[in-house]
Amino acid sequence: MSPHVASFFHPDSNTFSYVVHDPATRQAAVIDPVLDYDPDTDAVGSGALQPLLAHVREHALEVRWLLETHAHADHVSAGRWLKQQWPQATLAMGDGIVEVQRTFAPRYGLDVPTDGSQFDHLFADGERFAVGDIAAEVIAVPGHTSDSVAYRIGDALFTGDSLFMPDGGTARCDFPGGDAALLYRSIQRLLALPDATRVFICHDYGPGGREVANETTIGEQRARNIHLHDGVSEAAFVATRQARDATLAEPKLMHPSVKANIQGGA
Repeated sequence: MSPHVASFFHPDSNTFSYVVHDPATRQAAVIDPVLDYDPDTDAVGSGALQPLLAHVREHALEVRWLLETHAHADHVSAGRWLKQQWPQATLAMGDGIVEVQRTFAPRYGLDVPTDGSQFDHLFADGERFAVGDIAAEVIAVPGHTSDSVAYRIGDALFTGDSLFMPDGGTARCDFPGGDAALLYRSIQRLLALPDATRVFICHDYGPGGREVANETTIGEQRARNIHLHDGVSEAAFVATRQARDATLAEPKLMHPSVKANIQGGA
């Protein structure tokens, strides 16, 4: 089955959020929502969410799921904020968040639970759920981070940071818990899906000056992904990824983002 997918771009963090709904039941999931955040004042705002909220109202959707693909390091999640708006929704992410919490909470001196209890549900790899009448599954894709998951909802795949657009390649693997070889193996699971699977990515930076984009297919990824197209070996990918990661600066909002996002955006 094919869900309806609406995308919402947050230019400050180059993040795409999604509202995915079943046209028959109008039940919906929101994936990787973003709050505005001002690092100078430590203030958050919901301005970026207004088009997403308007879409939910306009289509009379019932949001049942608030889904995070991982604890992002470049923006503050709106998961907790939206949970207050839609108490019936389940705030969920992969169970790898426990490892991330245990890594980062001591680094930041946070006295918070490290058992994932800030979330309503932690998904195991391969766990199945539904958005309305559309079957969905969770695919663990560690490598960028140890908690990364992809969500396959009908014929649509939401990859988080694991895969970018084909000309953008893949996500960095140099954060604590990152592992380029593990990312290679994780992405092979995604590339084994049918070629026609629609792929929706979380970030795009318009490489080469092109307009930002967010939708591709598994077939296009297999044919054209600059880091991981068909024929690229694990060793070659790891070498490319490590060389690239050595040139990257720390994300501007990494510390406030991780502090908030290991707590679901609190």
